[in-house]
Amino acid sequence: MAEAAEFKEMATSPARRWLRRAAALLAATPLLAGLLYLPVAPAAYAAQAASDAGTVDVALNGLSPSAPVKGDTLTITGTVTNKGKKAITDAEVDLRVGPRLSGRPDIDEASKATGYTPGTDAKALGGPYNVKIDRLATGISEDFTLTVPVGKLNLDEAGVYQLGVSLSGRTAGNSYDQVLGIERTFLPWQPEAAGKRTQLTFLWPLISTTHLSAETGSDEQQTPVFENDALAAELAPGGRLEQLVSLGSQLPITWVVDPDLLATVDAMTRNYEVRTETGDTVPGRSQAVAKQWLSSLEKAVQDRQVVALPFADPDLASLAHHGKDVSGSLSHLQPATAVAETTVETILHVKPSTDFAWPMEGAIDPSIVDVATSAGAHNIIARSDSLRETGSVGYTPSAARPIGGGTTAVVADARLSKAFYGDLSKAGTSTLAIQQFLAQSLALTQQAPDAQRSIVVAPQRTPTAGQAQTMAKALQGLDGQRWTQPLDLIAAAEAKPDPDATTRVPAASQYPKNLRARELPVQTFQDIKNTQETLDSFKVILTSPDRVVTPFGNAINREMSTSWRGKAGVAAQYRNGVQTYLEDLTTEVRLIQKSALTLSGRSATIPVTVQNKLVQGVDNLVLRLKSSNPTRLKLDDGSVVAEQPIKINGGHSQSVKFAAAANANGPVQVTAQLYTEDGKLYGGPMTFTVKASEITPTVMLVIAGGVLLLVLAGVRMYTQRKRAAAREAATAGEAADETHESAVADAQEQPSDPAPDTGPESADPSGAGEKVDR
Repeated sequence: MAEAAEFKEMATSPARRWLRRAAALLAATPLLAGLLYLPVAPAAYAAQAASDAGTVDVALNGLSPSAPVKGDTLTITGTVTNKGKKAITDAEVDLRVGPRLSGRPDIDEASKATGYTPGTDAKALGGPYNVKIDRLATGISEDFTLTVPVGKLNLDEAGVYQLGVSLSGRTAGNSYDQVLGIERTFLPWQPEAAGKRTQLTFLWPLISTTHLSAETGSDEQQTPVFENDALAAELAPGGRLEQLVSLGSQLPITWVVDPDLLATVDAMTRNYEVRTETGDTVPGRSQAVAKQWLSSLEKAVQDRQVVALPFADPDLASLAHHGKDVSGSLSHLQPATAVAETTVETILHVKPSTDFAWPMEGAIDPSIVDVATSAGAHNIIARSDSLRETGSVGYTPSAARPIGGGTTAVVADARLSKAFYGDLSKAGTSTLAIQQFLAQSLALTQQAPDAQRSIVVAPQRTPTAGQAQTMAKALQGLDGQRWTQPLDLIAAAEAKPDPDATTRVPAASQYPKNLRARELPVQTFQDIKNTQETLDSFKVILTSPDRVVTPFGNAINREMSTSWRGKAGVAAQYRNGVQTYLEDLTTEVRLIQKSALTLSGRSATIPVTVQNKLVQGVDNLVLRLKSSNPTRLKLDDGSVVAEQPIKINGGHSQSVKFAAAANANGPVQVTAQLYTEDGKLYGGPMTFTVKASEITPTVMLVIAGGVLLLVLAGVRMYTQRKRAAAREAATAGEAADETHESAVADAQEQPSDPAPDTGPESADPSGAGEKVDR
């Protein structure tokens, strides 16, 4: 108690001690009440101290080693920045080592502290272990380095200690020192190996956003089209995904991979196109970067455990809460899981585990569990802030929890999993995250030092480069394995569960509101259904359906990706693009519009042309022709509807002829419609007019009479020309005279001058049996 009182007294500021003494003097000597001006100075000092406190920002840029042992020298680097309006003189950067914290809640509470608190914060270590700064002007930053042998820190027993770095000094108008800024962190102290080390599983996610569209080229290789070229930056040296691979290859982690990312990068290793802002496409140029990344990843995962999520990382919670309202939505999960295994094996040449589902933020409810297991997963990666303990366990239990039906919830620790959230691109925030992670992991081990437990860490799905670097440094701080040892995810799922740990899946009403607000809406799954129905109708007519089914099937999986959360507008744009492109493809097989045609005669043929502008052939189509007035116009020996099968090679057209019979004159509407062989409509109808003109016996007589007249006229003209030639030849000789006399005799019987073909119009009535068509 005496030591505590002494510590409190030493930690009290001079201004406060002066105020207490002044108050005691006033109470003992009433006559001094008239001297009211005496406390004015201390009040002014106190007000000045309050206004100046917190004017210096202290950043801890590095702490090495992050988990020291006996004999180490602790080095702390950082920066102090004067954010106030006054210069600071006689400044001093000090190290303050607080008492040992008793557990994880104490660490939580200590991490919330902000400003300096006299009497609570530890006293400065003093001695040679500080840095002096003569003057720190306003707006100016100054770097510092503190070097202290660990033996001087008075770390008595193993545990977590609070470590503070403060700057004290004077501002203009103050004649005394005060603490103007402080930053706190934690120092884990476990110089020797713990009796029962915690088995730690750290998930290392390789997940990205959607980059590939459904569009492919018409060439044999089906050149893919990318929505943008953002993935190239992630794969390039220093990029997010490059950092995850290069760092993860040196760490004891479990790889958690979205196979869509692998398929997308694999597509980049060959020719590909990138869509520009104007809608055009340009050739992609990042083949070398993609090949290098895949090669590095393949080497990193050899002989390591790889967990493959369903293709495109579908949003399980959105499927459970909204997709169930649209028929067919859940049917995509099983194929997405099947293609995931094939993709990873083909590209990375390792066999992955597909037995794990990972809902967003590890939040689950009964419907999410049902959806996750419907695809065949027996393990669900949850988080402890979803499956909360009821208080029956006085320590953090092992991750594995049987939740019924042969399903295991692998519950990640929320504190450790969320330690790397936020912007960790700055050295100061990164250092704090590392030390807090190490402190929490040690405090967790010390909760039950005699119990062997398995703990899982599931960080954010898409860590930034800064977050990845911070996670790597934190894991490197555990290299000594003094209180943890690495364990893969499958072993963690199979570990013996704590009998008293909660296994109750929270109700749907307990699902976090902030996560529910960002889920994919029902419209997402309605759009997916429409696209799937269009694809199903289209693929049955194709001779090479895989050229269409594969890219569009993958695009449909991407439409329900977890990465679309909070991006409703962009997600809808992607879905609309997929549907529009698919509909454009279906219209490449179509009927050519016909103009009105005239059908003369009792029977004839009606031609209808079907065009195929696809690069592949189409089959399994039927063309049906229907007469709107079968009394007037019948098809195919009296049928109302006639049909013929359609089979057309790519880039060709086919003209199909239907037999027709007219029974009466007049126009008839005829409708042509394509169907699939199973009777489903394909495309829209095409309607045209057929003008039927029946040929009657009267018309036939008129036509026959006309033909006879033409024949007689021809004979007559021939005879006349022959006689004329004979007359001219008669003057040539005596033999011609006899012929001439015979010709004259003939001429007397038949005049040589031809009569008119048509005589004057007669007003007499027509003779018996003569008909006139009008």
